[in-house]
Amino acid sequence: MSKLRVNAFTLSLDGYGAGPDQTLENPLGVGGEALHKWMVGTRSFHQMVGKDGGTTDVDDRFTVRSFENVGAWILGRNMFGPIRGDWPDENWKGWWGDNPPYHVPVFVLTHYKREPIIMEGGTTFHFVTDGIHAALEQAKAAAAGKDVRVGGGASTIRQYLQEKLIDEMHLAISPMLLGSGEHLFAGLDMLKLGYRCTEQVTTADATHVMIGRG
Repeated sequence: MSKLRVNAFTLSLDGYGAGPDQTLENPLGVGGEALHKWMVGTRSFHQMVGKDGGTTDVDDRFTVRSFENVGAWILGRNMFGPIRGDWPDENWKGWWGDNPPYHVPVFVLTHYKREPIIMEGGTTFHFVTDGIHAALEQAKAAAAGKDVRVGGGASTIRQYLQEKLIDEMHLAISPMLLGSGEHLFAGLDMLKLGYRCTEQVTTADATHVMIGRG
C-alpha cells in the first residue's frame, strides 16, 4: 500500500529544520547548511552531485532508504525557490540545475498558477494551488502505487502531520543548536496525533529517528 513519507529531514537539537534569514545565497538560512553534515559525506550524496567516493555507513544507508520506492514528491514553495507572490517570469526552475535529484513527478504547493516544468532525468514540477489534499491526490495518482515523499519545508510537513496523513517519518537530528528558524513541531501534539518512535540509531553526526502512527 502506498505511504506518505518524510525521509532524511534534518533537524537541529532545538527542533529547527532550517536556520533564520533564508536567502537566494543562503537557502538553508544562517547555520542551516551545517545540519546536513551527516549526509554530505555519504556515497549516495556524492553520486547525486556527480562525485566519486563517499562513505557506505549507517548515514549512507538512511540516505539510500530515503529514495527507495518513491514515485512522487510534494514540496512547499519555499523548497522550490525563494520567490514570493506571483511568479514574475518563467526563469526560476528550482535550486538544483537542469537535472534535479527527484527523477519523478514533483508537486509544489503554491497560491499562484504556473505551467508544469519538464526537467532532465524524469523530473516534472507541477504547481498545485488548491491545497495539501489536492497535492496528495495528484501525487498518489502519479506515483502509481509507489510511495509519496514530502520533502519539506517544515510548514508543509506540519500541515500533513496535523491531518494525520503522514505514515512514516525519518528525522536526522544533528548535534547542533540553531536558536531560531522554522520549528518542525510548532503547534503540534504528536502523541495526541498518534505518532510514536519506532527506530533510533546514532552516528557521529546525527541521531536517526523513525516515527510512525500506531
